[in-house]
This record gives sequence, structure tokens and C-alpha cells, in this order.
Amino acid sequence: MWLLRFESLILLAIACYLVISSFTSTVTAPSALVGEIIFSLVGCLGLFIASKGFAQSRSYGRAPAVLANAIAMGVAYFMISGGLVWVGLIVGALGLTTFICALFGYKE
Repeated sequence: MWLLRFESLILLAIACYLVISSFTSTVTAPSALVGEIIFSLVGCLGLFIASKGFAQSRSYGRAPAVLANAIAMGVAYFMISGGLVWVGLIVGALGLTTFICALFGYKE
């Protein structure tokens, strides 16, 4: 539950960073930026709702948590292959840890 809430806070921080950086730098693709901000906010909300499901031992929190962290591991792979090795390793480690906890740490 706490890992999912931590991930949702990370996504919220990314959305806030993107909003603030859009005012302080030149935006070359505004529609892509808006899409990233919306995607981050929707992901933040989804992970927070999934964490509430885990806290209440409900089954609706498991599948979104597993899917979101499988996506995070894919994102980590592309970060590593793009040259952001340390960031990719951190995202991958957090994604893998939460993926395993969400997959096997669930009980009804």
C-alpha cells in the first residue's frame, strides 16, 4: 500500500514539475506536454485508488497496481537504453519491487 502511495506522489511531483517547467522554458510540443501532464495526473489518481483498495483488502487494487508497475519497468528499460542509467535503475527497482509486492502480497 505504501509503495503505491509513494509512486502516486512521484507521479504528482512529475506533473507539478512539468507544469512549472512549462512556464520557465520554451515548449516545443505543447500538445505532448499537456498529454504528459494529464497522463501523470490520471496515473497518480489510479495508483492512489489502487492503494486504497490494498488498504481495504479489496481486489480492485491489485490489477491496476500490477499493470502500472509492468509499464514502469518498460519505461525504465527505455530510460536505460536512452542513456539515463541511474534514473532508469531507480525507476526499475521501484517498479519491480512494487510489482512483486502487488502480485504476491495480496490476500483476501
